[in-house]
Amino acid sequence: MIKVLLADDEDLVRSGLRMILSSAGDIEIVAECDDGIGVPELALRHQPDVVLLDIRMRTTDGLAALRKLRILPHPPSVAMLTTFDVDEYVSEALRIGASGFLLKDTDPHQLVRAVRDLAAGGAVLDPGVAARVLATVADGERAAEPARRMLDSLSARERDVLALIGQGLSNAEIGGRLHLSEATVKGYVSSVLGKIGAVNRVQAALVAYRGGLIA
Repeated sequence: MIKVLLADDEDLVRSGLRMILSSAGDIEIVAECDDGIGVPELALRHQPDVVLLDIRMRTTDGLAALRKLRILPHPPSVAMLTTFDVDEYVSEALRIGASGFLLKDTDPHQLVRAVRDLAAGGAVLDPGVAARVLATVADGERAAEPARRMLDSLSARERDVLALIGQGLSNAEIGGRLHLSEATVKGYVSSVLGKIGAVNRVQAALVAYRGGLIA
């Protein structure tokens, strides 16, 4: 059973997320809170596998909570909940170690799949917010030389895979687009991450953006 902690200061958002995730037979909501203050204590008490954390809340924001989560003995995977109104908070969340970004109105099936991916150690980047997130953290270096050098180390097929990672596609979706099996795509993704030194798909997508691989 995948244990999830929800932290968002909007009751309606938490209610919607709870309803969607609780309908999946392998996901359990173990705790909820409406600010960032109580997140670390709840994480210690309930040991969630995944935390869905509002990036901005009225009291202690999600970034402060993320910092405390990252120094726990066994930190959970954390995806930041956001809207299309992304800002400088996104860059900081990436630096701290967020494993992904999800829109608050993410499609229910995508949300469940994202939680499963996070619990398995993966990272997620909602297609609906991918371009905005990457543009926000580009630091004005759209075609940065270090990123271009990383891209030069990839084969043509690996570059294709990285471009689709940058669009927020899952392994299954990449396989469908490139007519490859999901297992083959998984191998390409591992190879890409290793060659460019990215620890997750979000960082890989940022390299693709900075290197000019995606618009």
